[in-house]
Amino acid sequence: MALGQDFILIWKLISFLFLYNNIYKNNWLYYKMKIMGVTVALVIGLILIVGLIFLIRSPEDDWIKDSRGVWIKHGNPASTPDYVLEQQEAINCSLNLYQEKKNEGMVFSSQCLGVCGNHAVDIVHVPRNEEDNLQENQCLDYREGIVNKFIELDKDGNVVRVV
Repeated sequence: MALGQDFILIWKLISFLFLYNNIYKNNWLYYKMKIMGVTVALVIGLILIVGLIFLIRSPEDDWIKDSRGVWIKHGNPASTPDYVLEQQEAINCSLNLYQEKKNEGMVFSSQCLGVCGNHAVDIVHVPRNEEDNLQENQCLDYREGIVNKFIELDKDGNVVRVV
């Protein structure tokens, strides 16, 4: 008998909750809260999606390196970073150094032209050959660690590689 009374009590409790729930659902406050909850969830979802897009996507207006290692504009950057200016100055210096040596009548082979800032300037063959890798054809300042970057030019003074 006690089991039957427990069943009736549980049935009354479920009926009460169902009735209360139906009354509550018919209330305008319920719908207002439901709409507000959905709106908040959508806004949070949209913020997360936009945030992920900005994290994953790289900046369009930036500086990138080309296949030679030379910094080039990608889009329309607002400013030029110091490392780009340093490289541009070194490349201009190396081209001026090449022109000076050419005007002096130097015959270009695989050799060191000199130093521009923190860059050693070497003449290399295109494509590279074993002569380009010989230590005597590389700048002494680079081999001794005085400068830690280098610019390679071909025999015509074109930039081959910047490292």
